[in-house]
Amino acid sequence: MRIVLQRVKEAKVEVEGKTVGQIEKGYMLLVGITHDDTQEDAAKLADKIAHLRIFEDADGKMNHSIQDVEGSILSVSQFTLYGDTRKGRRPNFMNAAKPDYAKDLYDQFNVLLGQKGLHVETGVFGAMMDVSLINDGPVTLILENQ
Repeated sequence: MRIVLQRVKEAKVEVEGKTVGQIEKGYMLLVGITHDDTQEDAAKLADKIAHLRIFEDADGKMNHSIQDVEGSILSVSQFTLYGDTRKGRRPNFMNAAKPDYAKDLYDQFNVLLGQKGLHVETGVFGAMMDVSLINDGPVTLILENQ
């Protein structure tokens, strides 16, 4: 799994002009899944995200997790995170998981986040989506399975 995590003041995702997911303070996650990702990988990343300390404390140091600040998550599937641009001018998406497998693991990942006590909103898997956000910091991290 490959996740682009952005700390946000607010974020939303629209499909066909309708808002399908919206949060205030929290994380915007772009979630990519490859062929060999597993439920164990999803569980590890969900745990990492729930406990990652990137919100400031009273001294301005990144000491608080999303749980500590009672933030929310907007999770959007993003197969293009596995686009390979090393050759040619058009990305190769062979490393992205097949849609059925990716959707199941993506859904499980979001359930795991919810089981950590986090409020999770999502986009619509496979849809063309308009995503908007106000990045807080900006703070942007890339998380991957090791």
